[in-house]
Amino acid sequence: MISQHFPILQVVLPLIAAPVIILLRNGRAAWLLATTVSWVSLIIALALLEQVSAGGVISYAIGSWPPPWGIEYRIDQVNAFLLVLVSLIAAVVSVYSRASVDAELPREQHYLFYAMFALCLAGLLGIAATGDAFNLFVFLEISSLSSYVLIALGRDRRALMAAYQYLVMGTIGATFYIIGVGLLYLMTGTLNMADMAHRLSGVAEVKPVLAALAFITVGICLKLALFPLHLWLPNAYAYAPSAVTAFLAATATKVSVYVLLRFYFSVFGASAIFLALPMGQILLVLSLAAMFIASTVAIFQSDIKRMFAYSSVAQIGYITLGISFDSATGLTAGIVHLFNHALTKGALFMLLGCFALRLGRVSFSDIGGIARVMPVTAFGIVLGGLSLIGVPGTVGFVSKWYLVLAALESGQWWIALAIVLSSLLAVVYVWRFVEVAYFHQPDAKLAKLKEARLEMLVPAWLMIAACIYFGLDAELTVSGAAQAAATLLQGVR
Repeated sequence: MISQHFPILQVVLPLIAAPVIILLRNGRAAWLLATTVSWVSLIIALALLEQVSAGGVISYAIGSWPPPWGIEYRIDQVNAFLLVLVSLIAAVVSVYSRASVDAELPREQHYLFYAMFALCLAGLLGIAATGDAFNLFVFLEISSLSSYVLIALGRDRRALMAAYQYLVMGTIGATFYIIGVGLLYLMTGTLNMADMAHRLSGVAEVKPVLAALAFITVGICLKLALFPLHLWLPNAYAYAPSAVTAFLAATATKVSVYVLLRFYFSVFGASAIFLALPMGQILLVLSLAAMFIASTVAIFQSDIKRMFAYSSVAQIGYITLGISFDSATGLTAGIVHLFNHALTKGALFMLLGCFALRLGRVSFSDIGGIARVMPVTAFGIVLGGLSLIGVPGTVGFVSKWYLVLAALESGQWWIALAIVLSSLLAVVYVWRFVEVAYFHQPDAKLAKLKEARLEMLVPAWLMIAACIYFGLDAELTVSGAAQAAATLLQGVR
């Protein structure tokens, strides 16, 4: 049955689509192929999630070499949840991208954009699906290299500098990661992560293992933009094409968080990370720093994309804060916020792309009174901003509610207070947009504008609608995150 090969098809389809798009060299055909592959990937991801929920872990041996000798794709509740998220975002952004790319990129670059989009999607899905530590590195580089090209396609010349900065930081992160994997291979003799976890329990010499943990932690934290290793992110998000920003903001850092979770809980084990070492306290401090410092910096940005980019750094802090609690509730909060923030920030950057379509830029000085001429787009951004704040009825509230519960469970009421106070900073930078967009008079040039095209507005508003729906009925997302958290925690205590 073809369903037996879903784990490999999930990755192979977009991987094959990329060179085919290069050969076609036709923008319209490239968009059609990339969109088709994205939606097929979503269908496969949903089927895998259903299979895992019904029958448990799926192990797929590449080339009929049984693990741990060969590369294994291993799907459980954790990465099945992530595969759905990544493919869902890709499917929506691919529809949105047609009008956005037409407006922002020269026609001769359209096919290149879709080729890199498909390649980046293949890399991100491969990271989530693989059970091999070195194979994960390969997919990490595939997604990173294509991301550098996608960012560099931005029409602002500063996009080249942003891509170069990301390349340098990403290369350092990948180098740290592969050094850590090399040390683990030296100590265990295997690259299969499940087998590696089993063999680490019998390793007597702990110093190389601790060194491996340090290298992997720093390398992955560079990729997920954990404060203060986030310096590549604001420029990358601000100067990349709108569709690229929406896709990367909703997927790339979330996949890196998954890698951190996989190594901390499935390979090293929570007891080694959080009981024997002060990793929980380190993550807690860095998370709080991200929540407050990045949100404060966001308040003073003149470019709206940069403002929401710094907001992303703060929101990553909320995700890692949930991880730092080392509890079922904390992990559930972190994983559900991973999903919720992807919806929110994907929607916000797509709506900002609607502004970019009409204005060319999205700075506060350019959008005075824009809610009067583009009310649908502006109201969508307000709803997305409410989700960032954590207003009841939005997905942001669900995430922060579970974070507060985790803090109170651990007896650290002051962290619950910190979550509320940091949310007030989000009120400030969201209000900046509301004030400029709604309480200023549009100038003569702005008054001539009209709403963006429907093929951009509809995908963006579908994401906003999801932010409201899953904020009002969180059973599906919270139960999925809780099952993923239970999977990570089982067998390591």
